[in-house]
Amino acid sequence: MSNDQTPVFQIQRVYLKEASLEQPNSPAIFLEQQQPSVDIQLGVEAHGVADGVYEVAVVATVHTKIGERTVFLVECKQAGIFEIRNLPQEQMGPIMGIACPQIIYPYLRGNVADLINRAGFPPVHLAEINFQAMYEQQQGDGNRIATA
Repeated sequence: MSNDQTPVFQIQRVYLKEASLEQPNSPAIFLEQQQPSVDIQLGVEAHGVADGVYEVAVVATVHTKIGERTVFLVECKQAGIFEIRNLPQEQMGPIMGIACPQIIYPYLRGNVADLINRAGFPPVHLAEINFQAMYEQQQGDGNRIATA
């Protein structure tokens, strides 16, 4: 007897989907002695790719400025393909909004730090993120993660 209803949660692939770096005020900005301000934005995107297969991406934007002048702007999207089957519908949001991003995020952190370092700046290390708190806050805001 085959049990086709066994829950499945598997990572098929983790990959860097998108990365961009701009430093519009180089080389002059390298001469600045002032400490830059750093603004970091994070987001999670999720959508179905095929039956039982989903792409989840964590997007980071790191905007560093001195005054009004941009030192550098990094945008990075780290994605993963996950096979998720036979789970109750109420678990799908938390799986795609918490579990999948937690798997992807360390790769994103490494790629962002590497990109910034390669641009000639000290690496910016993204802080650890509590994706559960982030997910719960989004649910409270009515800003739900799309799981189309």
